[in-house]
Amino acid sequence: MKNEILYEVKAQRGSTLRCKGWKQETLLRMLENNMENAEAPEYLVIYGGIGKCARNWESYHAIVESLKTMENNETLVVQSGMPIAIFKTHRLAPRVVMATTNIMKADWPTFYDLQEKNLTIFAQYTAAPWQYIGTQGVIQGTFETLGAIADRHFKNSLAGRILLTAGHGGMGANQPRAMSMHGGVCIDVDVNEEIIDKRIQIGFTDIKAKNLKEAVEMAKAAALEKKPLAIGVVGNAASLFWEAYEMDFKPDIVTEMCPCHDPLSYIPEGYSPEEADELRSNDRDLYLEKARKSMVRQLRAMNAYAGKNGVHVFEYGTSIRKECRDAGMPEEEAMIIPGFVAEYIRPLFCEGRGPFRWTCMSGDASDLARLDDLGLEMFPEDKLTVKGINLARKNLPIEALPARVCYLGFGERKAFALKVNELVKKGEIHAPVAFSRDNLDSGSIVNPTFESEKMKDGGDLISDWPMLNALLNCAAMCDLIAIQANYSMGEAVHTGVTMIADGSEEADLRLDACMTTDSGIGVVRHAQAGYETARKVANGKGKLTTDSIKVPLWWSPKATFGPEGGHQLRRSSHTKKD
Repeated sequence: MKNEILYEVKAQRGSTLRCKGWKQETLLRMLENNMENAEAPEYLVIYGGIGKCARNWESYHAIVESLKTMENNETLVVQSGMPIAIFKTHRLAPRVVMATTNIMKADWPTFYDLQEKNLTIFAQYTAAPWQYIGTQGVIQGTFETLGAIADRHFKNSLAGRILLTAGHGGMGANQPRAMSMHGGVCIDVDVNEEIIDKRIQIGFTDIKAKNLKEAVEMAKAAALEKKPLAIGVVGNAASLFWEAYEMDFKPDIVTEMCPCHDPLSYIPEGYSPEEADELRSNDRDLYLEKARKSMVRQLRAMNAYAGKNGVHVFEYGTSIRKECRDAGMPEEEAMIIPGFVAEYIRPLFCEGRGPFRWTCMSGDASDLARLDDLGLEMFPEDKLTVKGINLARKNLPIEALPARVCYLGFGERKAFALKVNELVKKGEIHAPVAFSRDNLDSGSIVNPTFESEKMKDGGDLISDWPMLNALLNCAAMCDLIAIQANYSMGEAVHTGVTMIADGSEEADLRLDACMTTDSGIGVVRHAQAGYETARKVANGKGKLTTDSIKVPLWWSPKATFGPEGGHQLRRSSHTKKD
């Protein structure tokens, strides 16, 4: 089996097919686009420390060959990054189904042992299902989170405000640009200077400070002039957050996007990236111990900032609170700061909104521009969408295949996708368009310290919802479906889905169904949990659409379980009545 290591991969552009159908070709280009945006393509690592798109190079080449040779009535099965079978199904079945990182009794030592035996990989959110589109993939989520903070605390404006954060990798680097898009200033700490330089080169960060003192001076000067500025500074968050606190620097917002979910990717305090690599290779247990010690120190600095009046601190989905709790930090101390979904974003989920995105297979920037225009034409009254598209096209660079993230909601996604399919059919768009989303979406994930934290019905731990999402999307004829575990090991289950507009009538059928189920199950999940906005949407009375969802029964904590209200069958007292 071919095992060639590739150090660079470029996604195919244009209208030339290498596969037997556009479904397979589009999914192949999505895989290649992952690799074009990858942080360490030679290791098949896409982002997030260890998030991979294939298990090994033999698997990668076998996936590519499978997609090239598959018939239009076949389905490729991928188990944790390895293609294990191709089944004859039918034209309307998904072309790819996959399951990744799903491990019983999961913890990090168990995962690493299985990974070393070549049995699994870490999915991350969009790495394993080939949906990563670069740093911009989560930028609107950050933008909307910061916008919610602006609305609640700063009279709807972040001009003249300062964000102190950390993490400049594939996900974290969105933070400086999201803050500057709000007119504010960001100081983003990262221990790896090369990563900061790369983000400056790409266009997500404006300038690099020599040290924290200089970064603070730059930030204060820009804030005074209400001038947007994105600053990178080299250092470890555990050290620099305390340094900032002890120098009495008072930012307006504090968070971080370090890879805390994976302690082996988090660089401990006092170590350079190279020294961390050496320790990781030589003594994994010691590395984990040092990494968690640094996380505890970092979180304590964030907690200290949370105690300052006027500083708004939150966890941005990195699992630092959970990892610190696992490291022995008392529960009440570890959970002082809120998670950003429960605190700021959940109202959007109730409308079926989330990081929906589209990727242009042509590679033509004019296709992206036409789709941006389409979104503005179709939803002129949707202020969130209009603002998001206009700011994105002005501020965000194109990374690999042209793509856009837009928080379209239930009903909007279907209407948009069907119109895009019409444009592809007419030739106004030069090749198919792939629709996907981050797994931080309305109904695709359970994660009790992130997306499903503090649910109104108390069902934070219920993992039926992502499973129902996957089943529904398969029934609705999606083109790729993935069931994955992610985040801190053993803490989350979620799905990834890709749907393709190739200009065909078949795509109309698929998109009509799948764009409804994927977002709709999220609306139902929140409606059943008791969120009034979601119930209105389900009943066809939301702000975005008149589409409705049939609901046979609304959940209530009060229900009839049997005679005398018992939850269990009382055999001793159970009698049969004629």
